[in-house]
Amino acid sequence: MYDDLFDQLLEAMLPLARVRQNPRYHPEGDALFHALQTFDLAASAGEPPHLVAAALFHDLGKASADGPHEAVGADLLTGLADERTCFLVARHMDLLRDAPGARRAYAGHPWLDDLERLRDYDDRGRRPNAHVPTIERALGWLLEPGVAEAWLDPSRVTEDV
Repeated sequence: MYDDLFDQLLEAMLPLARVRQNPRYHPEGDALFHALQTFDLAASAGEPPHLVAAALFHDLGKASADGPHEAVGADLLTGLADERTCFLVARHMDLLRDAPGARRAYAGHPWLDDLERLRDYDDRGRRPNAHVPTIERALGWLLEPGVAEAWLDPSRVTEDV
């Protein structure tokens, strides 16, 4: 049903396997392995699909040299993911850079709790020997009918679910 999106997202995610990260902060290795760990932590915790999608895509922009990875990733997702998922991707570094300032800035924001949980999964997704699903399996889960509609941009939702 979402085969075109599957191919588009797979093509966007695969370059992350070539993005080596600083082992001081990311002993797990490449950005794709980290993204899959973050996805798996959120999915295993039973998080809602928009947060699981943000967990998978939070570092999407790291394969690009066109600016801060969180802004680039959110831009790449614009028109594919809904506003909430894009917000989480765009702001996932805020709590790392300045947690008190970010909490003040987003006080009362309806998505602050999601941002806090994403930050936690991002921080915990750094185990070198973790068992993670394949990118194909992760995308397949996110694009299942009943799941996809909870995080996709409304213009991308297929009516015959």
